[in-house]
Amino acid sequence: MSRFDKDWVRRNGVYVALVLLLLVNIVLTDNFLSAGTLRLQLIQVAPVLLVALGMALVIGTEGIDLSVGAVMAIAAALVPLYIGYGTVVALLISVAAGAVTGLLAGVLVAKVGVQPIIATLGIMVAGRGLANVFGGEIKSIRDQGMVELGSGDVLGIPYVVLIAAVVAGLAYFLVRRSTYGRQLVAIGGNKRAAELAGLPVKRVLITTYVLCGLLAALAGVLMAARSQASDPTKLGLLVELSAITAVVIGGTPLSGGQVRIAGTIAGALLMQLITATLIFHDIPDSTAQVVQAVIVVAAVYVQLGRKTARKKKVTT
Repeated sequence: MSRFDKDWVRRNGVYVALVLLLLVNIVLTDNFLSAGTLRLQLIQVAPVLLVALGMALVIGTEGIDLSVGAVMAIAAALVPLYIGYGTVVALLISVAAGAVTGLLAGVLVAKVGVQPIIATLGIMVAGRGLANVFGGEIKSIRDQGMVELGSGDVLGIPYVVLIAAVVAGLAYFLVRRSTYGRQLVAIGGNKRAAELAGLPVKRVLITTYVLCGLLAALAGVLMAARSQASDPTKLGLLVELSAITAVVIGGTPLSGGQVRIAGTIAGALLMQLITATLIFHDIPDSTAQVVQAVIVVAAVYVQLGRKTARKKKVTT
């Protein structure tokens, strides 16, 4: 495959694949275009999209965050503990816990100098254990406010979908229109050059991990609200794989320096549609995970050509 072909596939392949899979389902899947089916798909993809948006920001800095699933579990486990103080209080404490976890990851990466994959791997293991300490076992959430958050809607649009759409819009503004977004992209492209240019590298890195933790916690709260229960053992399990896949196939390179919000949205929708398609046709969910892994490898292969070409250009 030529470099031009790889660049075109990297930029547009996710949109082409999404359209093709939609057409396949329209033809082969019964009632695919029904309002109930489409609504369910959007509700299911919303939490993954929130995690993927945070992951896209982190990957844009040439980092990665493996702790997002554990952060989701921690946030969900805290909801039953504090729901007695009111829905808003429980939500704020749960989301704040995600921000604190992100702060820890950011400090380890930016100030201590730990590799992102190592720092967030440690937090992932410790975080899952912490979620079990907080939650212990599956707990029901019967608070009316949480039930409304998980199953209610505005003009037919579910709250969880509306929240994900608003966050996606804010993420697009942050990346494309704000000083923070420009600094993030510059740091991901060349951290050393960004330091020499006087950019606040450590502050931007810490802010990015805090945002990622905050969005993961929000996703965990929404999943708990939707299922009306918190399960610290299973909630958020392997979501990091789905998030990284959505980001990578959406065109954000693992080498950093770019963040593609629209591509990440399309990537999350594509991953959800792949899983749904397999379920529609009675193929086990475990097969969907294998498909995701294959897609990640293929997307990384397409990106390797671009990274190699960029290195050659720098050294010549």
